[in-house]
Amino acid sequence: MPFVPHTRADVDAMLAEIGVEDIETLFDEIPSHLASGRLSKVPAGRSELAMLQEMQSRASMDDGYVCYLGAGSYDHHIPAAVWDLTARGEFMTAYTPYQAEASQGTLQLIYEYQTMMANLTGMDVSNASVYDGASGLAEAVLMAVRANKKVKSGEVWLAGGVHPHYQAACDNIVRNQGITLRSLDLGSDGCLQRSAVDGHSSAPVALVIQQPNFFGRLEAVDELTDWAHDNGALVVAVVNPTSLAILKPPGEWGRDGADIVCGDGQPFGVPMASGGPSFGFICCVDKFVRQMPGRIIGRTVDLDGKPGFALTLQAREQHIRRGKATSNICTNQGLLVTAGTIYLSLMGPQGLREVALQCHAQTRRLRQRLLQIDGVEPFFAGPVFHEFALRLPCPAEPLLRAMRTEGILAGLALADFVEPGVLKQDLAARGMLVAVTEKRTDAEIDAYVDVFQRALEECS
Repeated sequence: MPFVPHTRADVDAMLAEIGVEDIETLFDEIPSHLASGRLSKVPAGRSELAMLQEMQSRASMDDGYVCYLGAGSYDHHIPAAVWDLTARGEFMTAYTPYQAEASQGTLQLIYEYQTMMANLTGMDVSNASVYDGASGLAEAVLMAVRANKKVKSGEVWLAGGVHPHYQAACDNIVRNQGITLRSLDLGSDGCLQRSAVDGHSSAPVALVIQQPNFFGRLEAVDELTDWAHDNGALVVAVVNPTSLAILKPPGEWGRDGADIVCGDGQPFGVPMASGGPSFGFICCVDKFVRQMPGRIIGRTVDLDGKPGFALTLQAREQHIRRGKATSNICTNQGLLVTAGTIYLSLMGPQGLREVALQCHAQTRRLRQRLLQIDGVEPFFAGPVFHEFALRLPCPAEPLLRAMRTEGILAGLALADFVEPGVLKQDLAARGMLVAVTEKRTDAEIDAYVDVFQRALEECS
């Protein structure tokens, strides 16, 4: 329905009815030092035409670029049918399906999503999505602390290769609940070493491992998972879902598999869209299902024996006592999940595998050619999936800027994510992160190498 704002007369009538002089009085319990005052930097309103022209101008700035950006958001092909179906009114305008009898289509879709995500990750159960991958990690950490009754240290260890933004978001969410996050140093190969987890006086509640990690490297997940379980810790896996088409699923890591799996579903039919929105996923083993945030859809039968779908578990504060809720930020990104479910349905296991293999093949092709250029080295040596870090003979930012003028978004500067010295090497300014998806053609890779060489000569 159209938005019709309240008139001044409407506001005055409502205030008079409740006996309050002005709107500010409604918020008088907020301490004055917390009030922001007037928003002086908010620009004046614009007409609809001016707004549309401005948005079109900004959108056109993205035209004509070939994208090699990554770090959690990737330029994958999205079949046309994904958003043609997702944008149908039945999905676009639907909200949380509280009334099962009126929401069977949405409920079935989420049920199918849960089934596919559980199969993909090798876990027992999936929830109906969360806000994004970073908040999904925070929820997974909170789950682990509630679920691990044997370890009371309150410490959660994160491999140093966990995305820096994920680490920061997780810390913002969990630090006020008495949970301490410890980031473990990486080895010289860009992976977490066994020596980094051995020799501590106390064990963590959980060990968080990202696979592939932020630098694109593949962690020794079997050894690390077994170490964690041998020391009483749970294992939280942060994964790129596309990689699971060819890499071992977390449910098969080590002897017993990971306990909780999370990540971002953006690769599944969601455009990069300047960084969002997307959806996060959480899966876990069956014994921790009641610690899972959000909701779970189940399949049942009605009184006539016909199959139907219903909300099965709802562990948030809107449904149960607030003190017993597993989360109060477990937004189900329903529309994005719809796109992800349609994408997975269209691709199927073989299609998803072919996407992953093509991503890897093109990544190897570009990486090998770049490493043949004088002065260009791997930031970390070793196998990768479809993302890798390079060490340049010059600062990365001028090179990236020069390639941008040629229509190539060549990658991301590591200095924007990792502060110099964090890696025990003051080289972050000369590092860049490159992601290659199935969309990149041989001709585009040839052009990348050519422009890269010229830009490198200018910047060195």
